[in-house]
Amino acid sequence: MLHSSTQARRVYDPLLRALHWAIALSVVALVVTSQLAEAAEHGPYETTIWNLHILAGYGLSTALLARLLWGLVGPASARWRDLWHPAAWKSSLKAMRLPSAHRAGHDPIASLAYLFAYAVMALMVATGLGLAASEFQAGPLAAWLGGAGWLEDFLEDPHEAGFALMLGFVGLHMAALVFHQLRGERVAQSMVTGKQYFPAESGVRHD
Repeated sequence: MLHSSTQARRVYDPLLRALHWAIALSVVALVVTSQLAEAAEHGPYETTIWNLHILAGYGLSTALLARLLWGLVGPASARWRDLWHPAAWKSSLKAMRLPSAHRAGHDPIASLAYLFAYAVMALMVATGLGLAASEFQAGPLAAWLGGAGWLEDFLEDPHEAGFALMLGFVGLHMAALVFHQLRGERVAQSMVTGKQYFPAESGVRHD
C-alpha cells in the first residue's frame, strides 16, 4: 500500500507528457482504423478508412521524431539516459527480483519495456510508410515506391508482427498500471500531473 507519509516531486515536463499522450492516441487511432478497414474490406469506405489510418501513422511519426529529439535536448527525466539502466537490468535478472530503490524518473525495469515499444513503433512507422507508398501511392516515399507491389509483400508481415507486439505492450502497460494502483502506488497520474510520489523518509535517487 502507499506509505502514509509521502512527498511529491514534479519530475516529468509538460512537453514529455504531451508527447506521451500524442503517441498513445496515435497508437489507439492506428489500432481502431486498421480494424475498421479490415471489417470494411471491399466496401465503399475501405479506402477512406485506410487513408485515416495513414494520417494516424503520420501523427505517430511526428510524435516519435519529436520524442527522439526531446530525448537528446530535454530535461533529465526526458533524456534517453533516463531510460538506460543496464546495471539494474543485469542485477534484477541475476537476483530474479525487481529493484527496490526509489528514484525520480523512469522505473529501470519499465524503461526496458519502453525502449522495446519505441523500437517496435519505429519499425511500424518505417514499414507503414513503405506500405502507404506501394499500396496507396501516398506519403513521402510515393515518388520512389509508388506501385511497387513486391514491396507490399515484403513489408506486410513485419508490419503485422509489429502490430501484434504493440498490442502486447499496451496490454502489459495497462496491467502494470492496474497492479500499481491496487498496491496504492500513484503511478498512473504521473503522465497527467508530472508528479511522482515517494515515501517521505526514503532516499530518492536521481541517477
